[in-house]
Amino acid sequence: MSTHLSDLGWRLFAVLAATFMAVPLVLVVLFSFNVSALTSLPLTGFTLDWYRKLFALGPFWPALWNSLIVASMVALLSVTIGTMAALALARMIARRAAWIIALLSVPMMLPALIIGVALMSYLVRFADLPLGLPTVVLGHLVIAQPFVIMIVYARLATFDWAVVDSARDLGASPLRAFLTVTLPIIQPTMVGAFLIALSISLDDFVITFFTIGGGNTLPTLVWGMVRTSLDPTINAMASLLILLSVGSTFLALRVSRYRGYA
Repeated sequence: MSTHLSDLGWRLFAVLAATFMAVPLVLVVLFSFNVSALTSLPLTGFTLDWYRKLFALGPFWPALWNSLIVASMVALLSVTIGTMAALALARMIARRAAWIIALLSVPMMLPALIIGVALMSYLVRFADLPLGLPTVVLGHLVIAQPFVIMIVYARLATFDWAVVDSARDLGASPLRAFLTVTLPIIQPTMVGAFLIALSISLDDFVITFFTIGGGNTLPTLVWGMVRTSLDPTINAMASLLILLSVGSTFLALRVSRYRGYA
């Protein structure tokens, strides 16, 4: 009986925690369709005017284009470099690989503010690079790369390398063995990692703010609009960001066939 009550209590706590995190997102989406310009309940009606106003906003389309360019480049580079790194780690002794993964995971544990300031200082003062979209891509790689490496490495940890050795014994070159044996098996995981990196890049504000120099991505445009006014078009833009980030993450979990374990 006590075990049943304990399980019920934990389930109730999980539901309350999920509700606490989901309600603000739901309200943002609801207010983006509200007729009234006031973000308050009750809703006064349904309208798409705020989305029409958003799409007619001059800075919106360049910011959206910048976000898509940066996110696509980050996802592509992260998967390419991360897969190669994961392949090398999977062939190492487990203890040595664990130490390297722990080192690579440091950016995931550091506050984004510290990473942003450090990147800006390094790129401007030491690398002498002009801030722009390329530096934003470099900054996002710092935070997205560890996720990709760990996702692909988790799949390779249970990979049967005997099939690759068999292909090599039959005369396949290392590249041909990778393309015909390894790649088809880990491809769903790579696609999932690609979409996770895409989501991380689309949603980032702090590192983008410190590394972009001029111009905007969607998160920095939202921040700029919030500073000047509290227009419901901000809710519409935030809803689009939620759709892009949550949608790509959900699709990644579906494509990579994630079940809560490697």
